[in-house]
Amino acid sequence: MSEAVDLLIRARWIVPVEPDGVVLEHHAIAVRAGRIAAVLPQAQADARFCAAATVDLPSHLLMPGMVNLHVHAAMSLMRGIADDLPLMRWLQEAIWPAEARHVDAAFVRDGTRLAAAEMLRGGITTCNDMYFHPDAAAEAFAEMGMRAMVGIVMLEFPTPFASDADDYLRKGLAARDRWQGHPLIDFSIAPHAPYTVSDASFGRALAIADELGLPIHIHVHETAQEISDALAAHGLRPLARLARLGMLGENLIGVHAVHVDDSDLELLVRHDCSVAHCPTSNMKLASGIAPVPRLLAAGIRVGLGTDGAASNNRLDLIQEMRHAALLAKVGSLDATALPAHTALRMATLDGARALGLGDRIGSIESGKFADLCAVDLGAPACQPCFDPVSHLVYVAGRENVSHVWVNGETRVDKGIPLLHINDSELLRLASVWQTRFGN
Repeated sequence: MSEAVDLLIRARWIVPVEPDGVVLEHHAIAVRAGRIAAVLPQAQADARFCAAATVDLPSHLLMPGMVNLHVHAAMSLMRGIADDLPLMRWLQEAIWPAEARHVDAAFVRDGTRLAAAEMLRGGITTCNDMYFHPDAAAEAFAEMGMRAMVGIVMLEFPTPFASDADDYLRKGLAARDRWQGHPLIDFSIAPHAPYTVSDASFGRALAIADELGLPIHIHVHETAQEISDALAAHGLRPLARLARLGMLGENLIGVHAVHVDDSDLELLVRHDCSVAHCPTSNMKLASGIAPVPRLLAAGIRVGLGTDGAASNNRLDLIQEMRHAALLAKVGSLDATALPAHTALRMATLDGARALGLGDRIGSIESGKFADLCAVDLGAPACQPCFDPVSHLVYVAGRENVSHVWVNGETRVDKGIPLLHINDSELLRLASVWQTRFGN
């Protein structure tokens, strides 16, 4: 008797990511109840399974859905408002004043919808978000059918969202309580950065993260100025200060980690921290080149992030894979520094493990959720194809993403998004906010 499954996906190449470096040719994935039931040769799949639906991908690479390890999703509505500025001028002169004028729950809901649609179309099925109004962000991600880790952001200074660090925390935890148990939505504690959060607030963040078993998501060591300012204010580099406060651990995701010396590296290794590498944002803000080959050689988990659309300006993880690989090579003067398979692992399983989701997503293995992405390598610009993973990283673009599934449910089919909000509505929302910014 054939086994019944919901979906059978037959592909030219399947890259499971785990085991590392493996490319399966002419294999299939069986999906049942939103999870991967089996990965096996196509002939065996045809003999074993009776599928309610079958998708044939004759010129495609099928891979895990990508994990965007750092994004400010709602900032898609600020795309391009403050380009060609260094970080602190960008924040102080443009972003923070704009946020004070415009950011409310409706802004976050609409901006997150726009970002989720962009990410899903590009094969990103999970993101690690950090922004205000987490309840509105969770609502948007759930509506769009995207998996998300929503950050409970913390700052010392007031914004229209909250008055102080305790208020940010209180409102964020209330949102987490409302979304507890949702199949796509999880939460993290997200103190913005060492230069915007006090020791006392870090202590409260740590206690709650430990009590609830939540990841900690924080910008750290992004610019040289951040390091010099920290030494002047605290007599310690930011990571050393976080270590003194007990913040470093396997649940900490340090975003950027551009300016890292031997002492910083030792702390990251000793405490089993993860790093979210955002190469395009680091280039655009002239923050520097993160020493990713050294981090990887030390055994540190490094995932990839886009940062927000206000500082990138694309939410495109295929671009981040390419930029990460190329920056690592030119920064180290070593063409072998970050191979294509490593870049893909960073964009998938390493990001998932950093979020504590490595047992659920990030690789194509039986029992994991069917969060999947297919990239069509059949176009003339992708031919000839000697190595599909090399082509994914160095040739393809997000426009080559043909199919996307989250929990086995189709989000993109033959390049057409199947979302709860269509393009016309997304364009209308973007136009409304552009007009408000213009006024």
